Amino acid sequence: MISWELILALAVYNFIMYATPGPNNSILTASGIKFGFIRSIPNVLGIPTGHGLQLALVCLGLGSLFIKYPILFDVLRYVGSAYILYLAYKMFGSLNISKSEDRSRPLKYYEAILFQFVNPKAWVICSTAVTLYYPKNENILVGTLFMVIMSTIVNIPSISIWAYGGSIIRQYLGNEKLKKTIEILLAIMLIGTAVSVFFYNP
Repeated sequence: MISWELILALAVYNFIMYATPGPNNSILTASGIKFGFIRSIPNVLGIPTGHGLQLALVCLGLGSLFIKYPILFDVLRYVGSAYILYLAYKMFGSLNISKSEDRSRPLKYYEAILFQFVNPKAWVICSTAVTLYYPKNENILVGTLFMVIMSTIVNIPSISIWAYGGSIIRQYLGNEKLKKTIEILLAIMLIGTAVSVFFYNP
């Protein structure tokens, strides 16, 4: 049953999960720094779209597949953690605005969607949310729609903070020491996420 208590509890959980450091927020911060907030909007919108699809799949039975065949989740954790470590490595030297504007571009909408399916933190969020907050005794379609809508409503403003923050930092990247410090901090965020996901035990 969907109650106000459930709505509040799920909203708080979603905010904590989406607003805290992770691959999406590190990428959004870097995107905001390199390309500005406006050009990062397709990335901002693609993340909740992809995550909503993940969440729907888990609600509709994919979660039980992970339970029945836990090795699938282990493979996802290990591959995802390795990819996040690769992103951390690529973060160093990536905030050179002049080069990035000439040679690269922000993530497109569909690329941000696809990234969610190799993002192990996103799968952990989905699995935990459905386990703890899926409305019991509710029609499966209604329950799934509720979970996806709640996710999207909280996700967009939570992650937008990071892209907007990056666009503000962009103004100060003439300072080489500051640029290096930010690159290191973003890389550390990614490494921390990779480690936590690698050792995650559902």
